[in-house]
Order: sequence, then structure tokens, then C-alpha cells
Amino acid sequence: MMKRTFTNYLALAFCIVSLTFAGCKNEADQGKTFDEAAPEDVTMDEHDHGHDHPSEGPHHGSLIELGKEAYHGELVHDEKSGAITVYILDGAAKAAVPIKAESVLINVKHDGKGQQFTLAASPEKGDPDGKSSKFMTEDKTLGELLHEGDTTARLVLDIDGKSFTGEIDAHDHDHDHGHDEKHAH
Repeated sequence: MMKRTFTNYLALAFCIVSLTFAGCKNEADQGKTFDEAAPEDVTMDEHDHGHDHPSEGPHHGSLIELGKEAYHGELVHDEKSGAITVYILDGAAKAAVPIKAESVLINVKHDGKGQQFTLAASPEKGDPDGKSSKFMTEDKTLGELLHEGDTTARLVLDIDGKSFTGEIDAHDHDHDHGHDEKHAH
């Protein structure tokens, strides 16, 4: 009988430890430095799995790969207002993916210094209550930094309890302007 009781306690201890770790949630990288906000399990790596990679999103913005193309972010910069909008899209970068988040983050590293920008939820017409597929900031500094030559930037967000980080090509984002408008980069 003693052996059976020991086995039961051992099984109970294993269950408690398993539930403890299973219940841990990887929160979005709020308050973390630029380098800390890049979990290795969701960063991009080169891969060839036999499908086309979209080059731009439905809003004609530049795409940000999230979780090895599980999702995409689409970054659009309105040159006139200075606003930056990020849309959350599916793996094919075609359909909106409303997420339960009040904001997403863009971590920027420029001149050796890190800076964090919060983009607030701005739900689209079809987004369900409490969710948003669109996030915005009107902080002109972010747009200016994305134009700089030595800037690196990352989009950081949480989708269904999992943290995602995607590299933003700071110099290749699309702009919301007329085709005949001229501007210097």
C-alpha cells in the first residue's frame, strides 16, 4: 500500500508541475528593451516551403512576417499626417485578423538607443466587439525614424496568448501619397 501511495503522490506532483508551466503565459513585450523583445521561437528565418510570399498587403503597405508566416502585419505610413497604421492579417496577408488587444508596440533602435511606440487599437467596421485588426499612432517621430538609414524596428504583439515579433524593413515601408508627389528619402 505504501508503494501505491508514493506513486499517487508522484503522479499528483507531476500534474501540479505540468499545470503550473502550462498556465504560464508569454505576455507581450511591453517595457522590454529592443533586444529583449524578440523571442527566438517566433523570429523569421529563411525557409522554402513551396508557396508564394506576398509582397504587399491589401492596403498597399509593406508586410511584416509574424511567426513564420502564421500572420502578417501590414505597415502603412501616411506622409501628410505622419500617422503609422498597422493592420493584422492572416498567413496569406489577405484577410484581416482582429485580435484582442488594446495596442501593439513598435520597438525602434536608432543611434544605439531604443525607443518604444504604442499603436492604439482602432477597430475596423467589421471587427468584433473587443477586438481590432487595425492599430494606429499619429506620433510623427516614428515615421521619421523609419526613414533613417541606421534604424532597425520590430513589431511586437500578442495573438491568442502568444507573443509575436516581426522585423520591420524600416526603409521599405509604403506611403499613403499620390503617385506624382515627390519627396526625398
